[in-house]
Amino acid sequence: METLDGLGFEDITKGDVETLTEIMKRAFDEDARRHLSVESGGPPGYDNGSFIRKWYFHDEVRAFKVTKDGVVIGGVAVFIHENGENYLGNMFIDPLCQDQGLGTIVWRYIENKYSRTKIWRTDTPGFSKRNHYFYVNKCGFKIIRIENPGDNDESFIMEKVM
Repeated sequence: METLDGLGFEDITKGDVETLTEIMKRAFDEDARRHLSVESGGPPGYDNGSFIRKWYFHDEVRAFKVTKDGVVIGGVAVFIHENGENYLGNMFIDPLCQDQGLGTIVWRYIENKYSRTKIWRTDTPGFSKRNHYFYVNKCGFKIIRIENPGDNDESFIMEKVM
């Protein structure tokens, strides 16, 4: 296990899917409550494990569970490409642990681990203002375009040139 500022980072295994799915569901549902005034919501499969099974176990994906004091509090998956243009696919922290600077530590860990990255890219739903603030103000991404503006599928496309 690798550590940074009190957090642990370990490769996820198929045995972690259930625990990570429970945390992912809480995190996405909290976002839906805050921004959409609905009780639940997230990408397809976020609440039954199929999202993690589909996206976290590819050859070019590096996926980590995040622990604090030995307890899993979140996860992160990045797509690492030989050309140095990498993609943050997903990052989530249990709502009970949010607003403590832990997401920033997770992102710092990823940047340090993949220090040869030339460009990081990611996207996030248009409604998720907390995500916009986090990625832009805490992680240094810039919004480069908005897909489907004003639509329910609105998405902010972001990039960080290293």
